[in-house]
Amino acid sequence: MKSCFVLILVLAGAAAGAIEKRVLGSKSCGKERQYHVEIEAVQGGKACGGALLNPRWVITAAHCAGQTVKVKIAFHLEMSFLKKAKAFFKNKPIKKEQVIDVKQQFPRKEEDNSHDLMLIKLNEDVSPKFPTIQLPAAECTKPALKQQVQIGGWGAKKADMKNKKTKKLMCSTTMIGDCGENDKPDKDYNSDDIMCAFKPGVESCHGDAGTAVEYNDILYGIIVSEPIDKCANPIVMVDICPHLKWIEDTMRSAN
Repeated sequence: MKSCFVLILVLAGAAAGAIEKRVLGSKSCGKERQYHVEIEAVQGGKACGGALLNPRWVITAAHCAGQTVKVKIAFHLEMSFLKKAKAFFKNKPIKKEQVIDVKQQFPRKEEDNSHDLMLIKLNEDVSPKFPTIQLPAAECTKPALKQQVQIGGWGAKKADMKNKKTKKLMCSTTMIGDCGENDKPDKDYNSDDIMCAFKPGVESCHGDAGTAVEYNDILYGIIVSEPIDKCANPIVMVDICPHLKWIEDTMRSAN
């Protein structure tokens, strides 16, 4: 399950003329994007990503939850052998998993529009040492056309592997482009706050929704593409900038 970056190589076989898919669009994130979390429905059927904003709050796509979910924090956090050994002997596990009820999930709701954005309040604070991602300034605007943004995820490597996950978080870059009317995941999505990105060979597959979109090391979007039968390119994302006040107000009022 690579953050789903599939490079389609057209092999010019004289007789066959076959098209083969190769997983070449991304690489392991290594020490990057360690704010990334995994979100899975307790009853199964949903798997997404998310981002840790602070020790108590996670941001993701709204369609990734709406039922009791497991949020796995810092499962891919790279730590030294010494730190792991200390945690083991102190009986303080490094990795965290919390089961989150629907009442602690806060979707962005407005009449007639789907913003597909959600905040999840954790049951308890995680360690302040865990990496988080920074929100942009209050008067931000989405990245301009042709700007490079960074994405990552655990999605399936291919559309026909949607039930398989990689062991590593995968990262890639893509480029902001225009959104076509047919690019929206659903007709109810608000065209004013989505943005799209395209780069040959870089695709978003099943399991990548909810993951963060970075621009200049800051959170500017959340992937909302949720392809089922094939991977998505262009990749559709919610623009964070119009929702900053809602994010801040929600975290403040729910604390």
